[in-house]
Amino acid sequence: MLKANNNRHDLIFTTQALTTETTSYATGTEAVVVFTNDDVTAPVIDKLATMGIKYIATRSVGIDHIDRLAAEKCGIKIANIPAYSPQAIAEHSVALALALSRHLVQASHQCVQFNFSLNKLTGFNFYGKTVGLIGLGHVGKAAIPIFKGLGCKILGYDIVPQQNIHDINEVDLDTLYKTSDIISLHIPLNEQTKHLINHASIEKMKTGVMILNTARGGILKTTDVLEALKNGKIGYLGIDVYENEKGLFFEDHEDDQVTDPLLSELMKMPNVLVTPHQAFLTNEALEEIALETIKALDDWEK
Repeated sequence: MLKANNNRHDLIFTTQALTTETTSYATGTEAVVVFTNDDVTAPVIDKLATMGIKYIATRSVGIDHIDRLAAEKCGIKIANIPAYSPQAIAEHSVALALALSRHLVQASHQCVQFNFSLNKLTGFNFYGKTVGLIGLGHVGKAAIPIFKGLGCKILGYDIVPQQNIHDINEVDLDTLYKTSDIISLHIPLNEQTKHLINHASIEKMKTGVMILNTARGGILKTTDVLEALKNGKIGYLGIDVYENEKGLFFEDHEDDQVTDPLLSELMKMPNVLVTPHQAFLTNEALEEIALETIKALDDWEK
């Protein structure tokens, strides 16, 4: 961020997440820069407004963590990152898929114990499989050539038809659910997409389907997904986001008393792989995020 800023703005850094208690760090400033784990609800925004904050910039594409109505009421402008290294997110989705399909985590754990048995490590080829991409924005489009390179047939769905995309067949959601061996989510979280993956939609899918989510946790109704994992309807689950991740992800809870029974039950399953919202975490993506964030501050200053 310092390199991207190049001394254009006076920046104050803190490792503390934004809450009503930590707003004091923004005293004397005009803008705050947040991330998805920050509390940007109405009470926090109201407090920031009384301090004279005029702008909130989030280092993310999604803005579902910000109460936009409260910001508008307070006259606070919001900026997000329109796109940053979509390849980073797409590549992480494929990494989850490959690790799950070839049981790489289990294999690694066994080898550390000098257990080189091949029992329960049989995987499957991606070649010839059908991948359904829900969301054909920057990340969804970036995932196409990667899965295509593995020899997959690509189906796509987007609320806005994308007729200029080559190498995929655009279909409706029901067709995508029914036909896909792997379903990868690349959509924002909003009223229309919350719990899109639920009991009813899962029932339309192939038995043994693989579901990948590097978008937003709330797109999955986690309790329904867990039930489907237990009864075998879902064969594999790879998630970099979690419905109840706020206050949990981005922090080390190894030695404290923070628990999440639902997530704990998920992570005990051998066909589930959870990563801590790290899909964006590449050098290239971080550089782009910093540049786009400073650009938003530049634009506001002008």
